[in-house]
Amino acid sequence: MMLLRSTLTLACAACLLIGLHSPATVTAATDSTSENGFVSIFDGTSLGGWDGNPEFWRVENGAIVGETTDAKPTKGNTFLIWRQGELDDFELRLLFRLRNHNSGIQYRSHDFGGHAVGGYQADIAEITAPFCGILYEERGRGILAKRGERIEISPSGTKQAGEPIGTAEALGKAIKANDWNEYHIVARGNHLQHFINGQLMSETTDNQADKRSMQGILALQLHAGPPMKVEFKDIRLKRLPLTDGRKKLVLVAGRASHAQGAHEFRAGCLLFKECLDKALADHLITTVYTDGWPEDPTAFTNADGILLFADGGKGHPVIQSNRLAQIDALARRGVGIACLHYGVEVPKEKGGPEFLNWIGGYFETDWSVNPTWMLAATELAENHPICRGVKPFEVNDEWYYHMRFREPSGAVTAILTAIPPDSTRERPDGAHSNNPTVRASKGAREVLAWAYERPDGGRGFGCTGGHFHANWGNDEFRKLMLNALAWTSGLDVPDAGISSTVNEDQLEANLDPPPPPRKNKKPASKPKAG
Repeated sequence: MMLLRSTLTLACAACLLIGLHSPATVTAATDSTSENGFVSIFDGTSLGGWDGNPEFWRVENGAIVGETTDAKPTKGNTFLIWRQGELDDFELRLLFRLRNHNSGIQYRSHDFGGHAVGGYQADIAEITAPFCGILYEERGRGILAKRGERIEISPSGTKQAGEPIGTAEALGKAIKANDWNEYHIVARGNHLQHFINGQLMSETTDNQADKRSMQGILALQLHAGPPMKVEFKDIRLKRLPLTDGRKKLVLVAGRASHAQGAHEFRAGCLLFKECLDKALADHLITTVYTDGWPEDPTAFTNADGILLFADGGKGHPVIQSNRLAQIDALARRGVGIACLHYGVEVPKEKGGPEFLNWIGGYFETDWSVNPTWMLAATELAENHPICRGVKPFEVNDEWYYHMRFREPSGAVTAILTAIPPDSTRERPDGAHSNNPTVRASKGAREVLAWAYERPDGGRGFGCTGGHFHANWGNDEFRKLMLNALAWTSGLDVPDAGISSTVNEDQLEANLDPPPPPRKNKKPASKPKAG
């Protein structure tokens, strides 16, 4: 994987160097990409996966149609937002046809609510105006690069023009009036290119770190003003490997399943994202998919690490459909895999072998156990990056133990260990509660979190805690998890670990709604630790 990434990076760098001296060469080189890797994100028949005001957006003859009329105007610019994922480094191809006025394609943008969007825009306008193909920042810095310009934006926001691509008038001849045109957007890091019908129209390098966007939503614009109509079809997305040493972590949050405060997969993943984004903004891109498996067909394409935080066992989302094969292919490519709490449990026959290969261990029914208890006599691995800056801690949680690990002994590194109370080994026998082997091991130290480095260089991590969401308020437990996620994604953990602070408001944000009360029974109450 590292060889592949290096080759791609060098190839991209070479294209950029060529482009500084030869506009014709860079246009041909960049726009000659094949359809390999492009995936459709519009089904041609419905607005499934897209979200906009239904008064203005519809599907007709295989195309998305946005239209305003004298009788039905829009008071402000309104957008149709792709809800299945966010964009980071990517290529996008689509066909557009504009009847009149103005439109655009928002990318790496921000959702302001109410179908209002701001951020980078690949502009679409009537060919009599010189705007089609420019880079515009909606609700931001305005026009960043005009048609025909190569612009470099400095850290302070000043613009420096490079060798022109051509005149706006000459480039406009490549655009067909009242007909279908192909837009091709390429975003690699802070380097942004717009093509129309194979012709490079504008090129921007955005070095203004406090203003630029490296990640955000995709949306289609319907402009306020005179009545207008715009159409889009054949919308295809291709994610690109991140450049400049950056990594990408995909966090998959399972569906709500417990009373509020427990198994808060969504709130936990969003909290991890918030902490990692603040601490590692220049090194790590994070994206969270909630409520089960991602609908985004490109979700894992350019991932370096994946967290699975969801219900497990026979309901584990990774064992459904062909997902085991999908994630196994990524693991073989070197993508890191981390699993948390119930997410470490899969059936022995379906998922067990894969988990041994991906993360080095898993919860095996009739072998592992799931009691709730307070850590005692905790120990952390010496000299492992995941433990950097982490101090021993005590947290009352549903700590699974007696996991099934891959052989030979020593292939897996014990990251966090503790001695469970004897009372946890005295529960009745059951598929998850106890068995003779566990009962016979009173006083033994158990592995509660572990790390595994695969022979192919990929990394794996498992942690059995994480039942109670409030426990992420423990600074040491949270740091251990953040370190593990960064390490699993291929980053080097700082010597002092990844520090973060969270308050009560942050811990209470994004909690799943309480389950409805059952008939003739008291409403479900928030579980208490222990």
